[in-house]
This record gives sequence, structure tokens and C-alpha cells, in this order.
Amino acid sequence: MFDDLDESNFLLYAAKAYDTPNCIKSEFAEDLNRVRYIRRIFRTYRKTGELKERNLVNHLVVTYNVFGPAATRILFYVIDKENHVLLKTFLLFLGRMPERVAKVKGEEIISTNLGIDLNIVDLLRKL
Repeated sequence: MFDDLDESNFLLYAAKAYDTPNCIKSEFAEDLNRVRYIRRIFRTYRKTGELKERNLVNHLVVTYNVFGPAATRILFYVIDKENHVLLKTFLLFLGRMPERVAKVKGEEIISTNLGIDLNIVDLLRKL
């Protein structure tokens, strides 16, 4: 059912992975919006060069806390492809980047095919 994460099954995949017992729908929506906020931070970084790295790390940690290991696939689904390098850099920092990410939008993501952003590496080393 989730061989390929796409528009038709994304919400169901995220809901099944959501690891918060007794939650209400608004909490689930809020946590999904957190992922969209991560996407917005990356877009701002691309446009302005300004990065809120501490804020981003906090959002990533919370995302993994509520979605568990499925957060990786969810993040790669929501984050624009041109920002996968940025995402990989943060996931490596957090020890959450696998060698392969199962199919997302028809494509398997292989870690070694993605580079890293050295500017972000320098910022993360200072944390």
C-alpha cells in the first residue's frame, strides 16, 4: 500500500505513523504543518541565505518524536527536491539519514547521490 509515497496515500501514511495516543485531529494537523514550516525555512535559506538552524533542529526533533522513523519519508515527500541536500545535511547531523529512503513520488532516494551543504555543516558544528 505504501510502496510509493504519493499524493493519494500521503495522509494515510502520516496518520498511521503518527505516534501520539489519544490525539485529536488538530494536533495531527499541527504536527504536519511543522513539516511544512521546515520546508519554508529551507526556501527562505535558498532565497536570502538566512537560516534558523536551531529552530530547524527543534522542528526536526519534534517531527521524529511524533512520526518515528517514518518521519524521514514524510520529510522527503514534503521538502522540495532541490532542498533534499539541505535536509540530508540536517539528518546526518541528527543521525537520522538512512542509506536509502523508500520510494517517494516514484523515486527511491539514495543518500550517496545527494551532496551536503558545507555552509550548514559549519553552522551545525557551532551548535
